[in-house]
Amino acid sequence: MTETFTRMDESTLEQWQAIGHETATNQHRVADRIIGLLTSLSDITDGFITDQLTHCLQTATRAERDGAEPEVVFASLCHDIGKAISVPNHPAIAAEIVRPYVSEDVYNMVRTHQDFQGRHYYAHFGGDPDARDQYEGETFYALTAQFADEWDQLAFDPDYDTLPLNHFEPLIREITARARLM
Repeated sequence: MTETFTRMDESTLEQWQAIGHETATNQHRVADRIIGLLTSLSDITDGFITDQLTHCLQTATRAERDGAEPEVVFASLCHDIGKAISVPNHPAIAAEIVRPYVSEDVYNMVRTHQDFQGRHYYAHFGGDPDARDQYEGETFYALTAQFADEWDQLAFDPDYDTLPLNHFEPLIREITARARLM
């Protein structure tokens, strides 16, 4: 069904109910788009020894093997997905993509992960390696520190036994099937 209004201020409740139904019916495409964005990261190395897809897969593999909750594994897989669009603000892009599917703490883990990663390299560029300290006391602090220190910053090893994208596809589909409206 295609709705006919040309202005939102002239729409009806019934039209929005039909749109909501169509959106829910087509929710499966979110997983397809995320898989496509992840796949596109295989073209991006930007000087790293591994491409960004491999990096994301390694990060998620490490999280899964350490027993992380499924939505943390999902977010670990998607944490750099924003690099498919823009490297400088990739954490914000990735965080907004995963936001409807994860808890607020996991959303914030993705959103702030760059400052937590800074512990490992910001000093090379004159940045503050203690940038993560601004988040001390936040409920997501320990999770994000674990993510950055134990999974993400270690995930550039071409010899690591990395799980393939198809291993994570059922998780992507399961988690994205349950969107929350903001």
